[in-house]
Amino acid sequence: MLSTINAALLRLYGLFEREKGQALAEYGLILALIAVAAILALTALGLAVAGQLSAIEAVMP
Repeated sequence: MLSTINAALLRLYGLFEREKGQALAEYGLILALIAVAAILALTALGLAVAGQLSAIEAVMP
């Protein structure tokens, strides 16, 4: 009886252990997506600022 309960508990623990790894992988994918979005946003912002500076430079003598 005790060995059956022990085996069931070990099986249950194994299920949760695998979910931890899966959650960690999901967090990694989300972090990568946020990093790509930040790089794209900063690139677009940099181009906009460069355009504004060029316009200011053209107006100044």
